[in-house]
Amino acid sequence: MTDALYIYLRGEQALATLPPHLAERASRQWTTYSQQTALMDRELKFCSDHGIQVICYGDEAYPQRLMVCRDAPLVLFYLGNAPLNARHIISIVGTRHLSPYGRDLCERITADLGRLLPDALVVSGLAYGADINAHRGALANNLSTVAVVAHGLDRIYPYTHKATAAQMTRQGGLLTEYPMGTEPERYNFVHRNRIVAALADCTIVIESARRGGSMITAERAREFGRPVLACPGRLTDATSEGCNRAIAEGKAFAFTDVADLIVRMGWESAGSQDAVQQPLFAESLSLSAEGQQLVSALRGTEGLTADQLALATQMPAFQVGAILTDMEMQGLLALMPGGLYRLKG
Repeated sequence: MTDALYIYLRGEQALATLPPHLAERASRQWTTYSQQTALMDRELKFCSDHGIQVICYGDEAYPQRLMVCRDAPLVLFYLGNAPLNARHIISIVGTRHLSPYGRDLCERITADLGRLLPDALVVSGLAYGADINAHRGALANNLSTVAVVAHGLDRIYPYTHKATAAQMTRQGGLLTEYPMGTEPERYNFVHRNRIVAALADCTIVIESARRGGSMITAERAREFGRPVLACPGRLTDATSEGCNRAIAEGKAFAFTDVADLIVRMGWESAGSQDAVQQPLFAESLSLSAEGQQLVSALRGTEGLTADQLALATQMPAFQVGAILTDMEMQGLLALMPGGLYRLKG
């Protein structure tokens, strides 16, 4: 219906301003929906009542990067305040079955973006795993973040992400090509991935199996001439197979850190050179000598318990516990199942 809505809003004369294949597509749909103006009026009223912007192809607010997409939507529905033509836009995608390593990557990347590229807009898809961790990481680091969803804006899917979605409408937004009433069908998720890819200057894949939505998004980004950066992982991890293979086959650059990303994208002027050259992650924070001992004991491990750390450092258990609590509050450690403490930095 949305192609017909474009004609309903702009008039048939606007077809002459579209690329021929889009004009033909809209004309075909107008033939079907031209007599169903009540349906389109209902959609427009819903948008007006809920503060949703209806953005047409060619409008100033329409994302210019998206025009590279041959099957670009002619109408977008947008609830939010972040400009869709922001100076720096990065898509972050990955598996829904994110490992602790993947969650750490999301936290690190968004924290460093907040520090080194504070005007960045983070785009993802609101799904479980990498998507929601990327959105929440962006929000926590005062970055704007937009979710491209696979359904109408009369619902949120998954429903458990409703609170995060509400926060995003005040610090980013929710974007879709689908009118109200559209269910989150499987095909819609695959189809919307082209928007996730086309909206951004580059795409970062956190973790991915060999096949899946993230690899589809990465492939579309490559089709659009946008760099893909994949986070390397262990050869034994199924969730890293897609990333490792993409790097090995030359389909993606290996992601190392945000400073390297800024240089690769030619964005050095976005922040001072001093900022880009700052050390990243835990090493940049001030720790006591005892805290440094714990970091040294944890480095290179998959995690240790407080008792194991006390034994390794020869510190009293009560002292280890106090330092671990402080380090966890600083965001240096993650407490894993089984009481294991794992370095984030």
